[in-house]
Formats: sequence, C-alpha cells, structure tokens
Amino acid sequence: MNLETTIGALVAKAVETLYGLETKIADIQLQKTKREFEGELTVVIFPFVKAARKSPEQTGREIGEFLQQNNPVISAFNVIKGFLNLSISQKYWLETLNEIHTNSNFGKTPVTDNSELMMIEYSSPNTNKPLHLGHIRNNLLGYSIAEIQKANGWKVVKTNIVNDRGIHICKSMLAWKLFGNGETPQSTGMKGDHLVGKYYVIFDQAYKSEIKELTEKGISEEEAKKSAPLIVAAQQMLFAWENNDPEVRQLWEMMNGWVYAGFDVTYKQLGVDFDKIYYESETYLEGKEKVEEGLENKVLYRREDGSVWADLTADGLDEKLLLRADGTSVYMTQDIGTAKLRYEHYPIKKMVYVVGNEQNYHFQVLSILLDKLGFEWGKSLVHFSYGMVELPEGKMKSREGTVVDADDLMEEMINTARETSQELGKLDNCTPDEIESIAQLVGLGSLKYFMLKVDPRKSMTFNPKESIDFNGNTGPFIQYTHARIKSVLRKAIDQGIEFKSLTSTDLVISEKESYLIQLLTEFPAVVKQAGDEFSPALIANYIYDLVKEFNQFYHDFTILKEENVNIKQFRLVLAESTAAIIKSGMALLGIDVPERM
Repeated sequence: MNLETTIGALVAKAVETLYGLETKIADIQLQKTKREFEGELTVVIFPFVKAARKSPEQTGREIGEFLQQNNPVISAFNVIKGFLNLSISQKYWLETLNEIHTNSNFGKTPVTDNSELMMIEYSSPNTNKPLHLGHIRNNLLGYSIAEIQKANGWKVVKTNIVNDRGIHICKSMLAWKLFGNGETPQSTGMKGDHLVGKYYVIFDQAYKSEIKELTEKGISEEEAKKSAPLIVAAQQMLFAWENNDPEVRQLWEMMNGWVYAGFDVTYKQLGVDFDKIYYESETYLEGKEKVEEGLENKVLYRREDGSVWADLTADGLDEKLLLRADGTSVYMTQDIGTAKLRYEHYPIKKMVYVVGNEQNYHFQVLSILLDKLGFEWGKSLVHFSYGMVELPEGKMKSREGTVVDADDLMEEMINTARETSQELGKLDNCTPDEIESIAQLVGLGSLKYFMLKVDPRKSMTFNPKESIDFNGNTGPFIQYTHARIKSVLRKAIDQGIEFKSLTSTDLVISEKESYLIQLLTEFPAVVKQAGDEFSPALIANYIYDLVKEFNQFYHDFTILKEENVNIKQFRLVLAESTAAIIKSGMALLGIDVPERM
C-alpha cells in the first residue's frame, strides 16, 4: 500500500470516527504540499466542514491530531485555511528508500501470461524515399510509447506497415527506368533508400517541366497535371503492377530491396525495432475483398465510372473513395485489409496507431468504416495523433528535396556531440573507443530527448543547437548527471565503502534529502500516467526534475567526505537509487545513459 492510499484510508477513518461521515478513499483529495509550506502531503479539508459543523481550520486540526495519534508515519501537521499539511516521518522516507534501492523493477508492473495485448503501429514509411525528420519523431514516439506500456504491464506488439505500392512508388520506379542509366547503391555508394529518393525528386522536377510546357501551349493547369506524359506513364505502371506484370514487378522488387536495406541501417542507428512488419502489397487485396463485401451488403456503392465509395454523410462526414475507377486501391483500402489481418493474427485488446495529426480525418473515417463492414473492434481503435515537427526554417517537402534526412541529422548530432564534449573537456581521459561511444550516446540522446520532452500532441520546432547543451532541460544534462553519480559510486567501491542497503533508518536527514526521496517515490505514478495519456513527455520532464533536484543536493552536501558513516552510506544509497531511476526512465524513452563521461 503506497503512502497516498495509507493516508487516504486513515483520513476516511478519521472523518467517520470524528463526524460520523462515511467517505470513500477515492473521494479524498490528496496533493503534494506546496514547497513554501511545511509538509509533504496535503489533505483538502473543505468536503468535511459541513459534517464537522466547525471552521475549516478547526476541522483540519482535529483530523490532523487523529492522524498523528493513529499512525507513526505522520510526524507533524499544520493547517493553512482549509488545507491540512502533513509532515511524513524521516524513518518512513528512509525505509522507503531502502525498498526502492533493493527493487530493480521499481516503478514497473510486470508482464504476465494473463496480461492483455496492445498493438502499436508506428513508422509507416513509403518505399520511395529515405526516412526524414518527421519519421524520427514518429519512430521515437512509437518506440517510447511501446516501452512505457510494457512498463505498465501490457504485452506489446510493435508493428510497422510499409507502404510499398502505389502511385508514389511508381514515380520513383519510372524516373529510375527513364533517367537512371542502371545506377545501383553499389555503383554509386549511396544508401538504397537515398538513391530511390533521388529519383522521386527527379520525377517531380521532370513532371513540373511537362506541366509548364503544356500550360504554355494553352492547356489549363488542372488538365496539364492529368495529361502530362510522366503521370500517365506512372498510372499505367501502377495498373501493370496490380495486374502482376513481370517486368514491373521485378523492377519493384529490386528497388524496394534497396530501400529496405537502407531502412534497416537507419532503424538500427535510431535504436528502434518492430515485432511484426506488414506490407501494403500483401494487405491491400484483403482490403479490396472487404470492399467487395461492402458492395454486396449495400454498405458501399459504385459510381458510374466504376469507382467505389462510402457515403458517410449520415455520420457527419463526407463521401470516401475506396477503389478508383480503374480498380486500383487507396490507402484506406489497405488500412482496412491490414486491420483485418492483425486481428486475425493477434488477440489484440487495444490497437494504437501512432500517426501525425494531419491524418486525424483518415482515422476517424477508418474507425467508422471498419464498424460498418462488420468488425466489432472498429470503434475501439486508438489514433495517437501527434503534432508535426519543423525546423526553424519552416516546413519540409519530400518531393522537392527539401526534407531533413534522418541519417544526415543523426550524423550531424553525433559529430556535434563529439565536438561539444571535447570543447568542454568531458572527454579528456577517454580512449578513442570511449570517445566514439560517448559521442553516439550523447548525440542520439540529445535528439531523442529534445523530441520526446515536448507534449506529443503539440507541433514542435527542432533546433539541433539547443538540444546539445550540458545545461538545462536536455538529454546531455541528464546523461552527464548519471555519469557523475556513477563516478562517485565507483570511488566509493574503490574505498571499500558498503552501501548495498541502509544499516540504520534512525537518521536525521535534511529537508532537501527527504524531498529527493519523495521525488523517487513518484516514479511509479509518473509511469502509470504516461501510459494512460500516451505521453513520453511526462517521463522526460520527471527525470529532468529529479536530475535538477539531485544536482542541488550534490552541490549542497558532501558524499564521500562525509564523516558520519551512516549518513555517508545513506547518501550513497540515495545517489545509486537516483541513478537507477534516471537509467530506467531514460530507457523508457529509448535513451542510453553513459557510465562515465
């Protein structure tokens, strides 16, 4: 039973004993005491004033006296208007620290055979271009949410749907066929996803030139976009692909193979992975089959041109295309097929799509369509909608070649981390291998932390220079603090000091030390809230607050030079527990912390 539950039960007993008022523990309002007041936990007294028939202050005093007399955890109390501030005994905090210190899974709920399964989809790349800055936020959010849900006792399947077919894929294929002169990743030295992305940009440039030529001949821009030879050829290639044309399929397999090899390198560098990968080329037929069923059941309808639509006007939406006039499918068709397969493959309790907020409407439609097509779980799908990420310079566009490439950005972050660390003298005693390892940890840690500390539902501007700073709310500040603590612990071990657990809990500790323990005890509640709200930012900012508080403690108190043996041992246990929670919390964000720096 945690402290809040214990105090809540005691308050419920107090108001029933003193005033004859039966109260549920869940209805008792408890909150952290504000730092300017004495105490750690505050009880809101106003709900009991009517039953007590006394002033809030007198009611608070009577309840405070009852609590202090009936539980040694309460060492003192004070009443400020209608708020009862409780001081928790130092013995309680020290005993709690011992429990935290000896529990390697503190803050986490174990996954058991009976745990329910949550599937989390993230990444969802197209095979016509490399991963970019926007994909980085998506992958980091998806991976972190998965780790947080595992820490909350869910079985988790991390899944990816690769958009490996469609008109955009054909654009890259056609451009390579027309302009590529047989280039390969081996012949150019380019990563495969970069090479294919190059031809996606080339297609767009050539397509725009064709549109310009046609409009100069007096054709309207709208008609020029439809009749330009390149777009017509790309559409013909898509039709040929869907009809299993062997030459088109061979080209598709070769170029997609290049892209997958490139993606694997990026994912590994970023530190994300998947348990199951689905491919649109394998799921869209399942979707088309469900669309045909929907036609038979009159849920969908066919227009004169042969295209298939869903009329969602009765649901407050509009009409949605599901199959084009030539029979080719759209994203929605693929998503229907993928959802069907997933629920056949796994006993999913909750399905979560980590997709940017520009797709809010898409998932609103998907949920309704799945429900109409007879899937019981249609309306229970969760679209985790996150904000877009931009650079200080503004938005990016893939087809215009103005995106920030994920590989280039990670390399830049690692190089900047190395240079910054060397300038600050943090690598002075490191070997070349240690320098590279630290540069990787700090560079990628900076990137991940900066991305994840922001409320995921908000759009954000990523500033590489701001992210690599050894002060403030940044990854390096947290990583350096962890390394600093580990350095102190290594010195203690070298001096033969024992600190596996506290040998005494009858110590006088400072208010700052008590508060630091109190912060440690909040980790499980933060992990739970982060899981409930799908918000890695809650973990990130909690760890920052913990690190900030530890650094103040470290500045104000000695550890290894402390003369009182029991106090020295306590501070080492406190430091090691803090390091453990920093490491555990940062792991939930997919961030490694160095042992030395």
